[in-house]
Amino acid sequence: MTSTVNARTGRAPVAGLLLAAGGGRRLGGRPKALLPHRGGLLVEHALRVLREGGCGPVHVVLGAGAEKVRARLGPAAGVVLVDHPGWADGMGTSLRAGLASLTAAGTDASAALVALVDQPRVGARAVARVLAAHREGAELAAAAYEGVRGHPVLLAREHWDGVARAATGDRGARDYLRQHASLVRLVECSDVAAPDDVDTPDDLALLD
Repeated sequence: MTSTVNARTGRAPVAGLLLAAGGGRRLGGRPKALLPHRGGLLVEHALRVLREGGCGPVHVVLGAGAEKVRARLGPAAGVVLVDHPGWADGMGTSLRAGLASLTAAGTDASAALVALVDQPRVGARAVARVLAAHREGAELAAAAYEGVRGHPVLLAREHWDGVARAATGDRGARDYLRQHASLVRLVECSDVAAPDDVDTPDDLALLD
């Protein structure tokens, strides 16, 4: 589907794609989406960040703890919950599932902005900066932290098929972005965000 222009903003929408399927293996099998954060759940926080940063609709890829996440989030306008039974095979498969969901939904989004549920210090300002790079013409863009590429990552619609073909294991879009490095605009975000992942019990301090 060709992207259309929002009558209110005069711009095509950018979809949010939240990868929230991780089982927290190094956290003793605690699904990351269900970790408590700021009086709610980490998945609720990450969803709010994408929406406040300017993304919509938002597709959330679920895996470990999917039923509990669905029960907590419930139906919400502009939010699509995507069950991914193969989540344990790696983040790349979750990315493929999310892009397939966006395509199947017939969204008119001009791009997808991909975020990870386990990065609580990446907030709406970082999302907005990466989204703005696309508004300025970037086909591929990513937040950078002191010059090092991180998340969120923006993928213009014409790259979705290529990214999906290249996404394997836990590599996500990494190989595709490397192959198309000349097109990737890095957006420095270290002054407003940090790319710390919640992977181990010691990392749970990031949620305080």
